[in-house]
Amino acid sequence: ASVLALGPLIARFGEARVSMPGGCAIGVRPVDLHLRALEQLGAEITLEGGVILARADRLHGADIKFETVTVTGTENILMAAVLADGVTRLTNAACEPEVTDLAELLVKMGACIEGIATPELTVTGVPRLHGAAHSIIPDRIEAGTFLVAAAITGGELEILEAEPRHLDAVLDALRAVGVEIVEDEDCLRVKSSGRLQARDLTTAVYPGFPTDMQAQYLALMTQAEGECEIVETIFENRFMHASELQRLGANIRVQGSSARISGPAQLTGARLIASDLRASASLVLAGLAARGDTWIDRVYHIDRGYEKIEEKLRGVGADIERIK
Repeated sequence: ASVLALGPLIARFGEARVSMPGGCAIGVRPVDLHLRALEQLGAEITLEGGVILARADRLHGADIKFETVTVTGTENILMAAVLADGVTRLTNAACEPEVTDLAELLVKMGACIEGIATPELTVTGVPRLHGAAHSIIPDRIEAGTFLVAAAITGGELEILEAEPRHLDAVLDALRAVGVEIVEDEDCLRVKSSGRLQARDLTTAVYPGFPTDMQAQYLALMTQAEGECEIVETIFENRFMHASELQRLGANIRVQGSSARISGPAQLTGARLIASDLRASASLVLAGLAARGDTWIDRVYHIDRGYEKIEEKLRGVGADIERIK
C-alpha cells in the first residue's frame, strides 16, 4: 500500500508526497485513520488531486487511540513514532502477526517499543535507526489458501515453512468442517477425504478468522453438506466473488454483510471475472473442484498476493495454466 510510505518518509525527511491508495475494490478502507494519527504526531496534511502531501519539521510523541483496528494504520504510525521526539502511546492497535513482525524488526534496528503483540503499544522515539538482519514471517494467507485447496479437492498436502500459531482461527475453522490437519513446528499436513460439514463463520480482527480468508472459505462451503452463514465484519462489499461462484453452480444468497451457502453443489466450469485479490483465489479454488474447464479473466489481481500460484498448484497435481 502506497500510504505505508507516508509515516517513515515524514519521520526521516520531514516531508512526503504519496498517492492515495488503490488496491482491491472491497469497500471503504479509510486512510483518514492514518492521517489523523500523523497530525497528532505534528504533521501537516493536505490533499491535492488524489495525492497526500505531508510535512513536519519534527514529529513529537502523542497519545493516539484508533477508532477502529487498522493494520496498516498501526504499521504506519509505528514507523513514524520510532523517530519522533518523546513517547507515543497507541491504543486499539492491531495485533496481527505482520504488525508484530514489523515491530520486532524496528526493535532490532534500535527502536524502543513496548507492548508488542498487544493492543497497547508504547513507543519511545530514538534519534536514528541502524541496519539489522531479519527473516520475514511466512505469508499466513497464502498458507491458508493452500490448506483450502487440499480441502476442496479432497486431497492431501504438506505445507512447509508455515507458521501454525499464526493460523489458529483458520485451522480451527477447517477442523470444524471435517478437514484433518497435523501441525509441526514449521509445517502443516492437511488431508481431506471425507464429507465436509457446513459451519457458520464470522470474520474478525486477529486472532479471529481473517477477512482475507473469507472468500476461500466461502468457496469451500459450496462443497460442504448443509447450510451455513458467513458474516463479514471487517470490510463492506466483500462478497463480489459470490456472483461468480454462482455461475459455476454454487447455491449462495448474499444479503448485506452476510452470505448463506447451501451445499454441496456440483460445480461446472465457466468463464469468470476476478474482482479482487482474494476473490481471485476463491475462483481458482472453485475451479479446481469444478467439472470441466474454468477460465478466469483479470488474474492480475491474484499476482498482488500470490507468487506463481499456478506453478505451485500445478506442482501438486492441479491442471492449471496461465494464458498469456
